[in-house]
Amino acid sequence: MTSTEAAVLALQDHAALWSMGEVRASDVVTGACNALVAGLDSPALRMLAACTRAEADYDVPDLLPPALDELGLTFYPVGSVAGQEAAARALAARVLAGELTPRELVFQIHQRFGHELPLVEQLANLDDEYDILEYGDRTPAQVDADVLAEALRLTQHPRVTPNHGSTDLKHTGGPVGTH
Repeated sequence: MTSTEAAVLALQDHAALWSMGEVRASDVVTGACNALVAGLDSPALRMLAACTRAEADYDVPDLLPPALDELGLTFYPVGSVAGQEAAARALAARVLAGELTPRELVFQIHQRFGHELPLVEQLANLDDEYDILEYGDRTPAQVDADVLAEALRLTQHPRVTPNHGSTDLKHTGGPVGTH
């Protein structure tokens, strides 16, 4: 994966996580800065990246949707099922990257979605398994392995759809990253 492709995924993930209240607006601004450094570019992305930490909470809600649109990415409305699924996939990717432990992932998923989001119900069930380890014959390592397998399954589905996030998408007359 090129750094530009990684930046597309990271920006899309930050946006989904922000829409679900999982990351701060300043994290989205940092993601926009990283995307610019990686070669993505659009007028709205530059405006988003230019926000200060103090401005982020006020400006991200207005600047993020057009920045994502200019790059061919998806803005998930707060509370939408698609946004919840995108945020869950982003959290699963963080486990695989070593940024969260398997236990932290299932706890966050269970806390955020309970058993109500079918895509991640298995992760909520695995959180329950951690809670009953002392009464069963499974080890924490076995449950961790199941969580990692489920996280891998979730991230195997595209986090950025084929029509969204390709680094050769056209906008304002040229490929992303050439302005």
